[in-house]
Amino acid sequence: MTPVRSLARAMLSGIFVVSGYRNLRNPDRLAVAAKPVTDKVAPLLQKAHPSFPTETRTLIRLNSAVQMSAGLMLATGRLSRPAALVLAGTLVPVTIAGHPFWNNDDPATRNNNQVHFLKNLGLFGGLLLAATDTGGKPGLRWRTGHRIGHSRRSVQRAVRTARRDARIAVRSAATARRLPG
Repeated sequence: MTPVRSLARAMLSGIFVVSGYRNLRNPDRLAVAAKPVTDKVAPLLQKAHPSFPTETRTLIRLNSAVQMSAGLMLATGRLSRPAALVLAGTLVPVTIAGHPFWNNDDPATRNNNQVHFLKNLGLFGGLLLAATDTGGKPGLRWRTGHRIGHSRRSVQRAVRTARRDARIAVRSAATARRLPG
């Protein structure tokens, strides 16, 4: 991994590690803002897995732990592409719960939430770039297409060789029949 990529991933992951740690230690400060979102998500979680926790503080702690660990993975370069996707997924409910500028009547609060919403949108874009970054190596799509093309050419070569060998065999057999004895 190049130094620029390493530095960029560490910088991108910093907010998730720090805020994840803070929110893990003190989930109460977010509970009021998160409650409307967790109330909507709780039935879906119960439907998906009945034993999954649905209490707001527990969901905040779970999200914080995921953000902190995925942020560390992104920063260290360990499974950085899946970690970036996980962080992008955790950013969606955090942004909706934490910065609902569309619900604010006060212009100053609305502007502040809108700025933070757009900041999180920018982080989301950066995480999508990190999730698709192959580090200068060919991606899975290219490698698959390259392998398919290589296999196709190998099959075509084998067919040409088989046809040539068949023509030689036919000519040899015809020549052998013409020879005496």
